[in-house]
Amino acid sequence: MTSTITTKLDLVILDCPDAPALARFYAQILGWQPEGDPDADFVVIAPPEGGISTENPNGRTCLGFQQIPDFVAPTWPGGAHPQQFHLDLSCSGQIEAVEPAVLAAGATVHEHQPAENGNFKVFLDPAGHPFCLIR
Repeated sequence: MTSTITTKLDLVILDCPDAPALARFYAQILGWQPEGDPDADFVVIAPPEGGISTENPNGRTCLGFQQIPDFVAPTWPGGAHPQQFHLDLSCSGQIEAVEPAVLAAGATVHEHQPAENGNFKVFLDPAGHPFCLIR
């Protein structure tokens, strides 16, 4: 008989040059709150329900931001520092309706937009990480 290991995703951590600033950006666009010291070199943000997702009640849905002094922004779709992962953020409604708030928070539209049918749009966060708004 083989044993089963049960794990739960606790935290997704993004390296960045300024942890408090990037945490504020994602907190603003997600409507989440910081946990602990929001001005530390490592900041965690969680949904207002205290980090427990209604879709995943047995696990946390949190983002962490780790300050790295020699951070180099990822490049995508190619380059010396390719994207290693990205976040897909679903929109309630149309991407075009959400986009102004994301841009006002500090995101930029990526020059490369591979979606042929418009079901997602690629942005860069203030540290240069790609993320997508999806329908």
